[in-house]
Amino acid sequence: MIDWALIGGSFLVAIVVGLTGMGGGALMTPMMMLFFNVPPLAAVSSDLVASAVMKPVGSVVHMRRGTVNLRLVGWLCAGSVPAAFCGVFLARAFAVTDAVKYALGVALLLAVAGMALKSWLGARGGTSSAHEIVVRPIPTLLVGTVGGVVVGVSSVGSGSLIIVALLVLYPALKANQLVGTDLVQAVPLVASAALGHLLFGDFQMDLTVSLLIGSIPGVYLGARISSRAPGGLIRAMLGIVLLASALKLLDVSNTLTVWALAAAIAVTVAGWRLKVRAAARESRESTDLEPAR
Repeated sequence: MIDWALIGGSFLVAIVVGLTGMGGGALMTPMMMLFFNVPPLAAVSSDLVASAVMKPVGSVVHMRRGTVNLRLVGWLCAGSVPAAFCGVFLARAFAVTDAVKYALGVALLLAVAGMALKSWLGARGGTSSAHEIVVRPIPTLLVGTVGGVVVGVSSVGSGSLIIVALLVLYPALKANQLVGTDLVQAVPLVASAALGHLLFGDFQMDLTVSLLIGSIPGVYLGARISSRAPGGLIRAMLGIVLLASALKLLDVSNTLTVWALAAAIAVTVAGWRLKVRAAARESRESTDLEPAR
């Protein structure tokens, strides 16, 4: 049976996924559990199967824009694809989903703090082309492996966890290149986890169909915006989505989550206005210093 409310919710979440490359599992799965009373294993299974169809839509947009590092994608997938399939067995055998989600929530909060500090200090330039980045094979392989296990267990991490690690490993990647590379690597990763849940999870067709109806147009719209949007805007969105994901993973109440996000948005807007004023002031000063022709 088609659930129109779930279609609307998945459309909004999918816009975030296409725009930032994250939030699919960290937002979609909690949404189904909290607002639609879907059992945890069914939510994880259906979300992963839907994501396996949704992720390629946004990936194609970024591939066409040239904002994807395919060598980086290859090393990530070498670790994540087998690990994601194995993660399904861990979830069933040890029931570690809650522990992983809480740990990931803490990690995402730390990532938000780190991103805010880097933005304040201006440490993240993001000036290199996606194809000029020097890939670090072993750390990238390890990131893929850890991310794959977490995705197989909880459906969370294909964007949220891996994109944070990429921020640390490859600070020269522009924001839209970061999103594009992460979206493409998530396609085989999520497909592997989805296959495991189809075989051993609690896949429900009606849930998945509703998710797909809303998420496919949503992720396409978000990816179109992301591939053209200014890097600063996308970085701000990344931080806000990370914060939302972390709070929901830590079971923070909806009221506190809304207040926290409102405060984060207010701080982001204030910081952006300060940067604009500083840039304008520097521009005027440099103009005044130029010799008259």
